[in-house]
Amino acid sequence: MTNEASSGTAPADPGDGVFLDLHVQREALERRLVLVQQQQQFGTNADAIARAGSDERETLLDLDRVLTLIRAAEYRRQPGARRW
Repeated sequence: MTNEASSGTAPADPGDGVFLDLHVQREALERRLVLVQQQQQFGTNADAIARAGSDERETLLDLDRVLTLIRAAEYRRQPGARRW
């Protein structure tokens, strides 16, 4: 569910919807990262701990990608931002 849907308002700029969706993705990835880190720390099964380590690496890569997109979107939102 995006922020627009929960508040009942549509974003003023179509780019705002994309920007808000990126933050929803970021939040979900951060929650997933905490979960897999806890699975690594408190897991009792060696296979599950190894799988959690692999999931952590994948989640960190996804989080890095989303954060890069957020930084780019924040730059584009600035007045006078350069368009390539």
